[in-house]
Amino acid sequence: MKHLLKIAFLLLFAWSCSDEPVETVYFDLDAENGIFIACEGNFMYGNGSLSFYHPGTKKVTNQLFYARNNAPLGDVVQSVVRRGNLLFIVVNNSGKVVVVDAKTVEFKGIITGLTSPRYIHFVSDEKAYISDLYADHITIFNPKTFEITGRVELNGHTSEQMVQVGKFVYVSHWVNGEHILVIDTERDELADAIKVPAQPKDLKVDKNGKIWALCGGNYENSIVDEQPSALVRIDPETRTMEQIYRFSEGIFSSILEMNAARDTVFFLNNGVSKMAVDSRRLPESAFIPEGERLFYNLSVHPETDEIYISDAIDYTQNAVVYRFSPNATLTDSFKVGINPSCFLFR
Repeated sequence: MKHLLKIAFLLLFAWSCSDEPVETVYFDLDAENGIFIACEGNFMYGNGSLSFYHPGTKKVTNQLFYARNNAPLGDVVQSVVRRGNLLFIVVNNSGKVVVVDAKTVEFKGIITGLTSPRYIHFVSDEKAYISDLYADHITIFNPKTFEITGRVELNGHTSEQMVQVGKFVYVSHWVNGEHILVIDTERDELADAIKVPAQPKDLKVDKNGKIWALCGGNYENSIVDEQPSALVRIDPETRTMEQIYRFSEGIFSSILEMNAARDTVFFLNNGVSKMAVDSRRLPESAFIPEGERLFYNLSVHPETDEIYISDAIDYTQNAVVYRFSPNATLTDSFKVGINPSCFLFR
């Protein structure tokens, strides 16, 4: 099976724009301590990439996949996750998941035939879900064989981010949606749908087992009624919203993160905002102001609580990543690929 996958990979990426051979770069990355950064690239340009940053040495290596495999990664590198010694790289507009070795970035396999894949959630060693921006189902695959084994029908909903509490996976229906979908992982079936404000996207689980959803809101003339952004806290036991934090009209917030203790949430809102999970109201000012920068994504290190923020600059050139201490002191900055969309810590 894996030999067939390698043949398929070579056929899929074969190109002959130059007669000169490209020298392969062999990596031995400290994957246990470094950070992988998925860079989307530009839509329809096929210039998505993967970068690696080591917090100890402050060394950054860009274009990892191309350097190791002499082939482009694809169009819109949306996210990257790790399972054991493998990285699963979701390439959204190429409709595929590329699998590589976490230390060497050597190609190991590919999952194709997807519509518009977004994120991966591992249910077990032999079962994982792939969400999709346009398809009304979640794809099920085996992380050991890379084979598609089934699907979860979503009754017309599409899917975005996923978190798990007990045997249930909670899935945001982002584009023109207003529900958090509840998937029974034992039956691989849609079990329920929780009504929330418009366009829920990012999901996190706090120290109390409550689910947080950042809902982007809707502009005028959208399919769902016009609404500002909202941050909601959901009780998975009752499957109801127990707290709604509404942003001011015209404010559209994005990107939800949580610290290591899972007692504080972070989100982008004209800068980086910070809020305790037991707070009764949204913060009035930014924890890290955006200034003249164009914050595109953020992530919080799951052990050190350091904050990493990507600056897209103008969406077309190589971006900058800023590294901040937990108290918002800038400690480093470095260049990566275009539009960094995902940080993977281990």
